[in-house]
Amino acid sequence: MSAATKSSIILALWAATTVLLQSSSCSAFSPSPLNRRTTTALNLDGPDPGTKLVSNRKEIAFDGSRFFETGVEDEDCIPTQEYCLVDPNSGAPIRLSVEEKERMFLDALQSYYVSGRQVMDDSEFDALKEDLAWNGSEVVNLNRKEITYLEAMQAYIKGEPIMTDGEYDQLRDELRENGSSIAVDTEPKCYIESGVCTVTFQQDKFRNNLLYLPMLSIIGFLWLGIGYEILGGRVNPLVLTAFGAPVIGTVGKAITDTFIFPDNFVAYGPCPTCEAENRIYFGGILGVEGFDNEGKIKCKNCKSEVIVMKRSLRASTLPKN
Repeated sequence: MSAATKSSIILALWAATTVLLQSSSCSAFSPSPLNRRTTTALNLDGPDPGTKLVSNRKEIAFDGSRFFETGVEDEDCIPTQEYCLVDPNSGAPIRLSVEEKERMFLDALQSYYVSGRQVMDDSEFDALKEDLAWNGSEVVNLNRKEITYLEAMQAYIKGEPIMTDGEYDQLRDELRENGSSIAVDTEPKCYIESGVCTVTFQQDKFRNNLLYLPMLSIIGFLWLGIGYEILGGRVNPLVLTAFGAPVIGTVGKAITDTFIFPDNFVAYGPCPTCEAENRIYFGGILGVEGFDNEGKIKCKNCKSEVIVMKRSLRASTLPKN
């Protein structure tokens, strides 16, 4: 065999080997029918709009875009979202208004500091306080003087006063003038042990100021009459009245406080028993002496006798026999 023939055979074998290697490498990287993965389309569509899913308590509806809970009325109370009162008979949560929650908070606070009784546990009190804070109530934000007032009451009950009676009365009067809810009990309270019901009256500033109206009117007309005679009507009556307003007010108030209604003070508030509104007048009338430091009235609705202290405006019923 010649050398040229041997070279041709070697080239032919090399070409065949190359073709076989290329075909095997291509088949190695090509996907096998056994290794192919099958895909399944996911059903991402929700239920038809209007579909309702009923559980053992509430009903959940789907409106095409969202799920929401139905059957929740405005008066329903959700314990996970707000403070609720539990019905002792049915165990169902009861929704309270903000005013009712504030009253419960103040009652619990004053019962703890004044009588040492804890009307609710700490967790319930904290939940009530947090609910009122979220509702923007101001009763949960006590200032330094209100805290001092509560601590003074608690110390006095324990027999270890931290301030004198004069300092305590001054602090209490200051809080009442500022309208503090701690020092003013606008809602009646009754004590089971004695049967006494108490409430705090308030000054009736409107009717108190009306007592000065008669004398101010008389002094005003006299001022206009004398001014007209002296000036001959050359000055506008409105200008003359405005010019003499300080004199009219000072003289009218002095005559009223000294001769007509000396030591006048008008207070009003609910009856501690039936909550009907009542009023009381402290002071004299044209020389006739009236109530001084303590007054007694009879409720026009329930006919209960109510004793009102002028300084503290504390109104209370008589103890039951």
